[in-house]
Amino acid sequence: MGRIATAAIVSLWVIPVSVLVNRIVPDPYMDEIFHIPQAQKYCNGDFMSWDPMITTPPGLYYLSLVHVAALLPSKYVLQLASSFPEACSTAVLRSVNGVLAVLCSIIVYEIITHLRPALDDRKATLFAAVLALYPLHWFFTFLYYTDVASLTAVLAMYLACLKKKYLFSALLGAMAVVIRQTNIIWMLFVACSGVIDITMAHQKDSVEVDNSKASNKGTNLSALNTSVNVSANLKRRKSRGNSKANQHIFYPPNASSASPTLGLLQKIQAIVLSSWRIKWKLLVSFSPFFFVLLAFVAFLLWNGSVVLGAKEAHAVSPHFAQIMYFSIVSTLFAAPLHFTIGHALDLFQSFWKNRLLGFLLLFLASIASLLSVHFFSIAHPYLLADNRHYTFYLWRKIIKFHWSMKYLLVPFYVYSWFSIFRLLGKTRMRIWTLVYFFATSAVLIPAPLIEFRYYTIPFYFFILHTSINDSRSWLLIGILYTVLNAFTMTMFLFRPFHWDHEPGVQRFIW
Repeated sequence: MGRIATAAIVSLWVIPVSVLVNRIVPDPYMDEIFHIPQAQKYCNGDFMSWDPMITTPPGLYYLSLVHVAALLPSKYVLQLASSFPEACSTAVLRSVNGVLAVLCSIIVYEIITHLRPALDDRKATLFAAVLALYPLHWFFTFLYYTDVASLTAVLAMYLACLKKKYLFSALLGAMAVVIRQTNIIWMLFVACSGVIDITMAHQKDSVEVDNSKASNKGTNLSALNTSVNVSANLKRRKSRGNSKANQHIFYPPNASSASPTLGLLQKIQAIVLSSWRIKWKLLVSFSPFFFVLLAFVAFLLWNGSVVLGAKEAHAVSPHFAQIMYFSIVSTLFAAPLHFTIGHALDLFQSFWKNRLLGFLLLFLASIASLLSVHFFSIAHPYLLADNRHYTFYLWRKIIKFHWSMKYLLVPFYVYSWFSIFRLLGKTRMRIWTLVYFFATSAVLIPAPLIEFRYYTIPFYFFILHTSINDSRSWLLIGILYTVLNAFTMTMFLFRPFHWDHEPGVQRFIW
């Protein structure tokens, strides 16, 4: 019932807004001027032509072919070749993302109910509907971009992995990479998450089995406890049983340690040792992911770059400031979770429990952030020249407002990352959070252009693993998203402008 309700709620805004967008902006806009003609070539059966300005693989175009085939009336089934070109209009191609947005909301609902089985359907539906309103995801639902398809494929891959359908998960991972090549990082993240889950489950089972054996030994021997010597012998055998159980210590996600760093190292060591014990099981389960990785490496060797086209404009660059921008944008998009007195006090208390290590980490994070914004803050030519994007104005009006501004924002970056870590730490192990941070960094740091669209997938992985269950916070987030969406869509549709140096109507866009 929850899946149907989620799909119905999301459809309530996808359908009318799609109609409105196609009526006011019927022609391809911005990146659509590359994607839509390329998809139409595929509809015409021309799979050999390629626009050199397109940077992503053709996964979205293949999905579009499936979508168009599903829309064709049955009487045209035997005349697909002639029917496809007429069917691949701008409106029809845009509708691909509308369908995928509804599908994505169902996948989000499934992930929420899997991660929080105690949550009732009504709350799970509310949470999924709110996340479908996430501004970057919501806005590009109505245009022919790769973002919605990319998010849907990645989350479907993650859901399959959570359900231990590893072969299917790897196939979905391959599809995600064919839609957007940086999704190879998220495929590796999902695989690592699966390895961690299997390994920790194996450790837990080992502890339960060993404890059961030790308990049975103690029960049987106590029945024969008829002398002092036997009693002493029983005590020694219990001791040996307990030492054996201690070899397979299981660390739950919220386990505390006198030293968080030592606890993290212990977890890593325990996972490595346990993984080695079940190496053949892991190899069989996750070998499909390895084959996808090999195929991606072969693609890199053949292509000579991660991107397909416009390689000079998208060259890999050490853009460490990008993860700073991600942290503050993500916390602002989940402001009711991060900026409350209760959460701030909780974060402070977590530092105060281990003051020396806490303030050392705070100092190191501040230094790393300062170095990132000073030496590795990149102003891409597209960012500086294109006033159709909101990032153009944020860069000019905030970061470049004064030379000191980028340094004054460092405390907010640091707070944002520690807040993210704190919220994740309540539901996930520290090693999972560390892998998440590495995956996010691997995706964002090489990207020279500041694009909030790149933050969508790591944001979803973060928000899906928070432990916030109260409806009030989610309703506030929903209101925030609704206001932002209303503003951005109004600006896009009803506030067009013109450039003196180029004909045509220009519109504001994320």
